[in-house]
Amino acid sequence: MISPAAPSSPGAPGLDLPPVSVTPGGTASTGLTVRNDSDIVEAYRLEVVGDCAAWTTVEPERVSLYPGTSETVTIRLAPPRSPQVRAGDVPLAVRVLPTEQPEAVRVPETTVHIEEFRELRAESAPRRRRGWLRGRYRLAVRNEGNSPVRLGFTPAQPGEELKFAFAPDELKLEPGESAEAVLRVRTGTPVWFGAPVTWPFTVTVTVAEAAAGGAGAGEDGKKTGESKEGGESGERPEPDPVRAPLEAEFVQIPIFPTWLLAVLAALLALLLAWFLLVRPAVRSTAKEAAEEAQKKPAPSADLNGQTPVTGDGKQPGAGGRGTQPGAGGTAPGGGTGGGTGGGGAGTGGQQSSATIDLQTGSGQTKTGTYAVPAGKAFGITDIVVANFQGDEGVVTIDFGDRKITTIALETFRNQDYHWVTPISITASQTVTVQVTCAKPGTPATGRQAQECHEVLNVSGVLSDLR
Repeated sequence: MISPAAPSSPGAPGLDLPPVSVTPGGTASTGLTVRNDSDIVEAYRLEVVGDCAAWTTVEPERVSLYPGTSETVTIRLAPPRSPQVRAGDVPLAVRVLPTEQPEAVRVPETTVHIEEFRELRAESAPRRRRGWLRGRYRLAVRNEGNSPVRLGFTPAQPGEELKFAFAPDELKLEPGESAEAVLRVRTGTPVWFGAPVTWPFTVTVTVAEAAAGGAGAGEDGKKTGESKEGGESGERPEPDPVRAPLEAEFVQIPIFPTWLLAVLAALLALLLAWFLLVRPAVRSTAKEAAEEAQKKPAPSADLNGQTPVTGDGKQPGAGGRGTQPGAGGTAPGGGTGGGTGGGGAGTGGQQSSATIDLQTGSGQTKTGTYAVPAGKAFGITDIVVANFQGDEGVVTIDFGDRKITTIALETFRNQDYHWVTPISITASQTVTVQVTCAKPGTPATGRQAQECHEVLNVSGVLSDLR
């Protein structure tokens, strides 16, 4: 029972408030006696102030007393089990406000001792790793207790096949703080062939010791808390910091997969089949063909020493009119030697090429031409279009009055076309290139160009008109 204190002024309530201890997640209570030392009937309103106000209540919150009488109210403390409720001593005050004489307000104070509790949350990500020799895991830890702790890690694995390394090997966490550590797992012997090997292991997060500033703990790292209700107290064990070790696996995969053995076996079978079956058959067939060719009589020359003729009176390889290969249509020594292509007829000819270089501003269209020289015919066989800057836009190529192609610039950097039969244009016609620039590109220098820049090279045979 709490002994009343003498009033400090006439009409002030007599009251006293003793210290109290409480464990987060539990409850504790104490009593406060309010005595009316005035000569009038007085009503008193009680409210908790200070850091404990959020989880402390007064029952009842209002009392009415005749002169010379007293009443004991219950102050109930129920702090949540949270890192925000730090272990240690915190002040508790109750404001007692008289209704008739508010100037006689009293605020008795005491100290509440918050007991320490430890709780950790930990997880491993990922739970399973695959690798040839090593694996890397991330361990996330959060201090859900109400006092600072220093944590360590203890790995365990059946056998001694795995080696473990933590970085860092210890963590210091304040209440509510989270941190991560990296776990590296390594095996000593590789698996060359066969099925993957699974190595299970566990990691236990342990409290090395309470960090500086934390409340006292037992020798085994566990706490006992108090649960008070109406003045009675008892002990209860705190749960382990981590209820179960973190379970993880390292799957060691073979250096050479199983399917590789099947491929090697198939290749070996093919090689054996080649040397034992196919190669002898090929050599035998080739030998028979050679022997058959040797048995055939060689063609003999006629009396004039000319090449033998066929049954229709023609020489092998000769044309119906006796022209030689490559001749333009008349016998050797008496006709022309060049050919014609497309719509223009030319006599003789030589390889020739021309280049059209265009630079066009953004949003503009520009045309470049190449005119065939007077008295000439140009048999075009190849064109190359260069968009080396990576410009965006459209390019159109015409040979005379024929449109050859229209290409979007952004679809290529270099484009070439080739014709077996030349496309011939004469002196009255031109090779025309029209470029519409939408956006200049970026050349190899890394700086965007100010203008689009395209180059067309056209080549073929330039010959004289008949």
